[in-house]
Amino acid sequence: MEISDKLLCLFNAELTETDDGYVVEVPESEIETGSLDSGETYRVALISREAIESESGESSRSSRPSTEPQPPVEQGEIRYVEIEDIGKQGDGIARVERGYVIIVPGAEIGEQVKVEISEVKSNFAVGEVIEETL
Repeated sequence: MEISDKLLCLFNAELTETDDGYVVEVPESEIETGSLDSGETYRVALISREAIESESGESSRSSRPSTEPQPPVEQGEIRYVEIEDIGKQGDGIARVERGYVIIVPGAEIGEQVKVEISEVKSNFAVGEVIEETL
């Protein structure tokens, strides 16, 4: 399955029925991290869990859910983040969902940057700056 480089965010959501339609709720963290802006219009693509599992060769019957939370980012993912702190070794620190840390070498406090995730660990990731924003 090909995913566009223009993808702003990716999350799982339940489709719920309302009186006059259906709703896919966007996590607040996607607004807080600057990936999306409230009031803007976006194109939405929905992919069924079965399609994803068949693409990756997984089966929901054979795969067991992990007891530990998974990192909210993946290697190669593009994110817009704001640098909130500087680490002990001088690298920028950004926090995303659930307080998960992204280390951004060369970034300064207050910078908003577009990063590509280059390394993912259970409790932190490393992101390389690909674009500085205002």
